[in-house]
Amino acid sequence: MSAASLPPIIQGGMGVAISDWRLARAVARCGQLGVVSGTGVDTVLMRRLQDGDPGGHMRRAMAQFPMPHVVERMLERYFLPEGRPPNTPYALLPMFRQETPRARQEIAMLGAFVEVTLAREGHQGPIGMNLLTKVQLPNLPMLYGSILAGVDVVLMGAGIPRDIPAALDALALHQPATIAFDVEGLAAGANALLRLDPGEYWEGPKPTLRRPAFLAIIASNSLATMLARKASGRVDGFVVEGPTAGGHNAPPRGEMQLNEEGEPVYGPRDAVDLAKIRELGLPFWVAGGVGTPEGLRQAQAAGAVGIQVGTLFAFCEDSGLAPEYRASILTAAVRGEVQVRTDPRASPTGYPFKVVHWSDDPAAEKPRERICDLGYLRSAYVTPEGEIGFRCASEPIAAFVQKGGAVEETEGRKCLCNALMANVGFAQRRRDGSIEPPLLTSGDDLQHIGAFLGGRTSYTAGDVIDYLLGER
Repeated sequence: MSAASLPPIIQGGMGVAISDWRLARAVARCGQLGVVSGTGVDTVLMRRLQDGDPGGHMRRAMAQFPMPHVVERMLERYFLPEGRPPNTPYALLPMFRQETPRARQEIAMLGAFVEVTLAREGHQGPIGMNLLTKVQLPNLPMLYGSILAGVDVVLMGAGIPRDIPAALDALALHQPATIAFDVEGLAAGANALLRLDPGEYWEGPKPTLRRPAFLAIIASNSLATMLARKASGRVDGFVVEGPTAGGHNAPPRGEMQLNEEGEPVYGPRDAVDLAKIRELGLPFWVAGGVGTPEGLRQAQAAGAVGIQVGTLFAFCEDSGLAPEYRASILTAAVRGEVQVRTDPRASPTGYPFKVVHWSDDPAAEKPRERICDLGYLRSAYVTPEGEIGFRCASEPIAAFVQKGGAVEETEGRKCLCNALMANVGFAQRRRDGSIEPPLLTSGDDLQHIGAFLGGRTSYTAGDVIDYLLGER
């Protein structure tokens, strides 16, 4: 599918399993671009299996994976037909490394394949996969698993996805692919790479695949221009994201300044000139604070194909958000008791991260355990012995400092990996019997969602699309 033929509404690829297969399928059935989030989707698959795979959806999609030995091993190790026994924590997957064992790479492929396969069932609408550039280690196997499932579009931001177009070209032909690997402390002129050779994973004939379209999510004109002219291959279009969008935001340009609430201050330098984006000659969509019919009209008047919308879809019945949090937040929003704050410290990545605060937040005032047992947001660094190690500013402070991290980097950090799993009903049980609390993220539009609800207490993805297209 070419980017030029994509519809005007892109559903955002949000969080860990907020944009799950059900939401993406519901959006695509309405003729718009449904997007699944690839972040942590291998852990999500594994936890669904440990919870007994209600409805059998995971096993139905896994049966279509073209490497049966991977499916057999995954089911044997993680599937619990009756679910986990009471008070039992979820088992953990091994963390990724630069040279990740084949079996771990295969689980990542399978997780992406399952999510895309389920999203594509029963309709002809387009499906996309959203991945974070900064979460580098799983990206190549996730991309390959998505392509095996027939994904139409790959969307990537939160970094500079310069290597991704060539990786897509290679993986669609079952050829080796590489991307740059960011490692702190490398010697001048040294480079590190991540590599995946699909040929190493096959025991039989390989299927013919098609290369998905690639949309880069950008927050500056300079990045869009660089990717359009100097990326490793074909960039098919852009999503232009502003700082009012949920999740991770690009940091303000220049020196970080905070307002009275401790939030980063964005100014004119952080605004993207859509006229210059249009001059690049590639299709683009606008994201962040545009989730209204007027926002769609204004974006199209500026030359965009349409808009990417996250917040309205995140809180609809079709999303993966745990129903109790959805109901609680929407009730609070109607009462005007919701605040969305851009926290410059919460994420261990160093990117500002939007956090929802509401009157009935079950995590309010609860301490969070400093831990890193999922590892998606770790940073790689060169150890004193010249090897590659990993650290996370959200792990125990003593461990982080022992690995050469600066103690000031740990202040205010939270384990987003575990918190985002809790948002969708996969909260880990800790050794002391406590349950990982949630940490909700959203765009600024959540504070005004009461007007959209119009007295309703819930709504569907179809309702969102009808609203955006002016059909209600």
